[in-house]
Amino acid sequence: MKVLLTQDVYNLGHAGEVKTVADGYGRNYLLPRGMAVLATAGAVKRADTIRAAALRRRAQEQSDMQAVAQVINGVTLTFTVRAGEKGKLYGSITTAQIADKISAVLGREFDRRKIALREPIRNVGSYPVQVRLATDIVPVVNVVVAQEGMAPGAAPAAPAAVETEPATEAAPDTAA
Repeated sequence: MKVLLTQDVYNLGHAGEVKTVADGYGRNYLLPRGMAVLATAGAVKRADTIRAAALRRRAQEQSDMQAVAQVINGVTLTFTVRAGEKGKLYGSITTAQIADKISAVLGREFDRRKIALREPIRNVGSYPVQVRLATDIVPVVNVVVAQEGMAPGAAPAAPAAVETEPATEAAPDTAA
């Protein structure tokens, strides 16, 4: 089935392109969602206008993503959580929690799927986390996980050595 894409479709093509797709994919996914129309002679004539509109939309989205990247690049997000003696969290820090903090920084909703975190953070520490806004725009935020009752960045406390003898005063310097 030949279709004319009306918007950019991930792993398929950009708006305004004519593509050959499987019948079921076109009929059950692309056409009902308005992502494509059948590639008739009239639709192909409209391809240039669709392509031009898509280029303008992509340029606008690119500038928006650049602005977001400038705001969040290098931002430190601090989480204070309960943890065990060795710094192991009783829960974990997930992409949803990081997205909530980024949303607070931006002042608008942020999609958690753009955060490139392979697995949840489960230990106290500092972690650089990539945020994939676009293929070529990947700012990095610093996620600091601190244990409740401790200063951020401090390691879990080890027992302090007890001093048993008072310090002796140093002899005054006689060479003058």
